[in-house]
Amino acid sequence: MTGYPVGILATGSYVPKEEVGNEEVARRVGATEEWIERKTHIRSRRWAAPDEAASDLGARAGEDALARAGVGPERIDYIIVSTGTGDSPQPPTACLVQDAIDARNAACFDISVACSGFVYGLELARALLQRRPEALVLLISSEVYSRFANFADRRTAVLLGDGAAAAVVGVVPEGYGITAVDLSSAGDAHELLKIEAGGSRLPASHETVDAAAHTVSMDGRGVRDFVLANVPPVLSRLIRAAGLEPDGIDHFVPHQPNGALIDELAAASGLSGAITHRTVEKYANVGSSSVPLTLDDANRSGQLKKGDTVLLAGFGGGMAVGACVMRWAVES
Repeated sequence: MTGYPVGILATGSYVPKEEVGNEEVARRVGATEEWIERKTHIRSRRWAAPDEAASDLGARAGEDALARAGVGPERIDYIIVSTGTGDSPQPPTACLVQDAIDARNAACFDISVACSGFVYGLELARALLQRRPEALVLLISSEVYSRFANFADRRTAVLLGDGAAAAVVGVVPEGYGITAVDLSSAGDAHELLKIEAGGSRLPASHETVDAAAHTVSMDGRGVRDFVLANVPPVLSRLIRAAGLEPDGIDHFVPHQPNGALIDELAAASGLSGAITHRTVEKYANVGSSSVPLTLDDANRSGQLKKGDTVLLAGFGGGMAVGACVMRWAVES
C-alpha cells in the first residue's frame, strides 16, 4: 500500500467478570447444555454487570491497550469506537470513553458496521494517519449484547456475549503494518441480521417492546449461506492483493459467530496452513469485539511474532465484510 506504513502498536481487552455457562443459558432458552455446545461450540460467555455499559467496557479495554503501548491518554489524537450496542443514540460512545480515560486531546467518533467494525476502523485509522503520521489512534470495539438478547429465540440468544477490545494504531517501520484491505457491503441482504426498533423508523413504543423488536433477530441459515458464499472470495482476492498465497498467511483471526461456522470458513478459504485463532468457546459471539478480542488473546499469549502475516476478517450485519492483511509489528 502507498503512503506511510500503518499498523497496530499494542492491543488490550476487557471482559466482564460474570462468566455465564451453558447451564444458565439453557435454562433461560429452554434447551440443553449439550445442544448449545454441539450446535455452537460455545461453553461460556461474559455478561456485563447491571452498572456496566458499552463505554465502561470500552474504557477499560482502551486503558489496557494504552498501558501495554506505554503511552498516556493525552497522547491519543483520535478515538474510534465500533459498537452496535452503545450507551445511547447520543452522545457518541467514543466521547464517553474519552471522558472516562481523560484523553482530552482526542477527536472522537463512533462507527456502526456490526461485526466488521474493527477492520473498518483500522482502515479509517490508516487514512487519518496518512494526513497526520505523527498521530496515534485508539481504536476500540465494545459490545453489550446481553441487553439485546431475546431469550425466546434460542438459536440467536445462545450465541451472544459481552466484551471489549482495543488497539493503539500508528505509523510503523517500513515492511510492517497493513499491506492490503478489502471492504464490501451487501445492503440487499440487510434483513438477515438486525435490531429492528429504537431508531427513527421504529421508535420505541409499547408495541415495539411487546414485539421484542429491540432485540437481535437473525436468520441463522441465511447468515451462514451469505458468509460461505461471500467471505472466501473476498479473502482470496485480498491475499492476492497482498502479494501472497494462502500458505503465506501465518495467522487467521476471523469474527467468532459460532465455532462450527469458523471451521467451515477456514476450510472454504484454503487456510489450512494458518493458525485459526478462536475465542468463541469462552466468550461467544461479541459482535464487533470478536476480532480484536481474539487478536488480543493471541497477542497476549505470545503466539504472534514480529514479522508474522496476520489476516483479520470481520463479517456480519449489513451485510458487510471487512478484511485486512498485516505484517505484525509488535515485539513479542
